[in-house]
Amino acid sequence: MIARHRLSLPLRDPRCLGNFTLAEWSLLLRQARPSGLLARLAWRIEEAGMLDAVPERVRPHLAAERILAAKHERDVRFEVLCLCEALAPLGIPLVLLKGAAYVMAALPPARGRLFNDIDILVPRAEIGRVEESLTRRGWAIPQMSTYDDRYYRRWMHEIPPMIHVERQTTVDVHHTIVPETARLALDAAKLFAAARPIDGTRALHVLSPEDMTLHSATHLFNEGEFRHGLRDLDDIDRLLRYFGSDPDFWPRLVARAVELDLRRPLYYALRYGAALLGTPVPPTLRETVQLPPPASPLRALMDRLFNHALRANHASCRTLSSPLALWLLYVRAHYLRLPPYLLLPHLLRKAYMRLFRSD
Repeated sequence: MIARHRLSLPLRDPRCLGNFTLAEWSLLLRQARPSGLLARLAWRIEEAGMLDAVPERVRPHLAAERILAAKHERDVRFEVLCLCEALAPLGIPLVLLKGAAYVMAALPPARGRLFNDIDILVPRAEIGRVEESLTRRGWAIPQMSTYDDRYYRRWMHEIPPMIHVERQTTVDVHHTIVPETARLALDAAKLFAAARPIDGTRALHVLSPEDMTLHSATHLFNEGEFRHGLRDLDDIDRLLRYFGSDPDFWPRLVARAVELDLRRPLYYALRYGAALLGTPVPPTLRETVQLPPPASPLRALMDRLFNHALRANHASCRTLSSPLALWLLYVRAHYLRLPPYLLLPHLLRKAYMRLFRSD
């Protein structure tokens, strides 16, 4: 099973910080900041009533990160308002994903979260009109190769990221939550059908609790990007604790995973959330036949790989085998999103581009 690491321990139970030396605090700060978890850790410490255990020299770091997180939240709220104004004439559902959804729906993962972009979900048939409307309001797709543009538009679940020319904010426009070429048989229409309006608004929606959790799990365990892997796992842990207070949520979650063909990402989310962060998964769910585990050899391999991927994003948490583990997960992510006849040429081209840095 996956091993716990230093940063996961105070996320799981901040009371352990009462015994930390100043040197241990220093290392913890250096691990938490690049992992996108320092502001969240600060909130977690306050919630646990452990502020008095924080050394005087550490408190300014926590306070500064909380100020930064508050600014990020204000920026997200403003950017969502701008998106609503830009897309209102289209009269289409605008579904917020991930961090923006957490903020606008006032969900626990929003507290102390930092942002790189805003993710939205719109119907595939409306992608052209959405892109045109955002372009008129100042968003633009940065210059990229013809191949990369085609890669997004033909095979992926989103168009290329759009960056506002003045504010330099990024919006990712999705039409589903898994690539078009993925092996998962997900029907995006079901996501829109179950989406819920945010209280006090008519234009903004978020995914249903089950779909929101499944999307977070799929994004983490199928995408191959683990720079903020532990933070994303903590997002899932927060969602499961919050939504899981309703006992009926758990069977609905499993049934929805089966319906959307997202059983394996959910399996990994429950397995590693429980191991690293103490996610309170009902015992009956760990044994359900609806979430079958991988075969024993594969399960052992994935435990080893995710043992590297779900650590803090800091040199102190890496070993000699970490680069290989992350590379294997990167290849796995491409294997999950592309069939072999597309995957091999794509990886060869990426390798060529990295070696020669040329279009």
